[in-house]
Amino acid sequence: MQVDPRAPELTAQDFVAMVHATRMCVLLHDAATKDILWANPAACEMLGWSVDELRPLKANHMSSSAQQYDRVIGRAWLQEAVEKGASRIEWHYRAKSGRVIPTDAIALRVELARGPAVMVQFRDIEREQEVERELRLTTSWVDALAHHTSTIALMLDCTGTIRFATNTALPLIGARPGEPIGLLTDHARLRMLGRLSTWDEVLARTDPVTSVQLEIPGRPDPVYLEGSLERLQETDGDALLMILHDVSERVHGQVRREREMHRENYHARYTAMGDMAMAIAHELGQPLAAAGNFLAGARAAAQADSRVGYGIDNAVRQIDRASTIVSSVRAFVGHLEHVQQVADLNDILEECLYFVRLRADPAGVEVRVQRSPEPVPVRCERVLTGQVVLNLCFNAIDEMAVCAPDRRQLTVTTRIDGGTGMLTVDDLGRGLPRDPFEQTFTDKEHGSGIGLALSYRIITRQHGTIWSEQRDSGGSRFGFTLPLAES
Repeated sequence: MQVDPRAPELTAQDFVAMVHATRMCVLLHDAATKDILWANPAACEMLGWSVDELRPLKANHMSSSAQQYDRVIGRAWLQEAVEKGASRIEWHYRAKSGRVIPTDAIALRVELARGPAVMVQFRDIEREQEVERELRLTTSWVDALAHHTSTIALMLDCTGTIRFATNTALPLIGARPGEPIGLLTDHARLRMLGRLSTWDEVLARTDPVTSVQLEIPGRPDPVYLEGSLERLQETDGDALLMILHDVSERVHGQVRREREMHRENYHARYTAMGDMAMAIAHELGQPLAAAGNFLAGARAAAQADSRVGYGIDNAVRQIDRASTIVSSVRAFVGHLEHVQQVADLNDILEECLYFVRLRADPAGVEVRVQRSPEPVPVRCERVLTGQVVLNLCFNAIDEMAVCAPDRRQLTVTTRIDGGTGMLTVDDLGRGLPRDPFEQTFTDKEHGSGIGLALSYRIITRQHGTIWSEQRDSGGSRFGFTLPLAES
């Protein structure tokens, strides 16, 4: 007899064989009485009873004694399948041996030749529940590890997007818990082999592990992390694990040691410069005096030619200035901490303006002066303080010489500020990429590079302060203060 026109080669006996062979447990209940009519071999094997033993059993005989598996609840579940066609429940059966078996059970209404019945299909889910409990426990352990470990760990995909970060990593990279973090390179700069690198370069070297460093910009100092990046093979693509530790103190210590070594070298050079200054001042005095005498004779002989006279007068003026500087250096190097001179900053500036304009005019720089309306008497070595003024002005002129003509403007200001006299030099140049007083010798293309270092020493050894800063309107400001004489 054919039972299914869609599969004419199968007979009713074939379907009986399939029900007997399936590992899904099947119980057949009468729709009205809920009595067991039949069980397949898989159900008999799991429960430990034969079909003849199962037929007279009720729900309380073959179910857990827990309240949620009461006979009334079991009958209501089966009745729901009779009325609605299907019903599902987690039911705990009790085997003949007394073992309680958790199952996922589905009750279906079926129409038999004798009338309606309920077919219950169920399977043992005890192992699945154990796996689920282990998974929940593992998840809780991983969650505790992620939130309480001191390890800095990141999980990334191949694009460099951070998919997970431990709680210790989040504040370092500037991210908040629960929010998308984004690309690693949005938060830090990658470094490999002591140089800046890209994510693609780092990824190409991860085969399967490579060393990596991160530099995270911060205030006041950046944070430096160091560790490894490991490629984890997964079925759905590559994932990468980055384990890091904070090496900021070590890096900053190296910077401090290098700076100290730099300063020690500077002090050695400065000491040598002091000796050289004394020697040069001693040796230059006589040649300068002789040059002045020769020029005086030439001036007398060239009175008829005004152009020659003009040139000689300016040469004499420069030599007089050099002679004054040399004598001041000789006096100043020997007793820097005991300056007794009192000078007006306005007068010092006035003496310097001739030389400032001489340097500014060829560069097309406009010089503006804002003098204090009242005297600014300070205690200082007059000539060397003037050299500081010249150095600051010359640096500003050199900086603006490469700028657009409309930005070539130099402003020198003097004023009284509290108990000090102040002089500032403002320019409209490119600004300051770093604090120039942090470096002993500058990286200017031309010049000796020691002008600011000497200016710093001259001002601080006279109990003053010298500084630099960015201007809000662009450019930079250099300035210094010296104690007022009446203080």
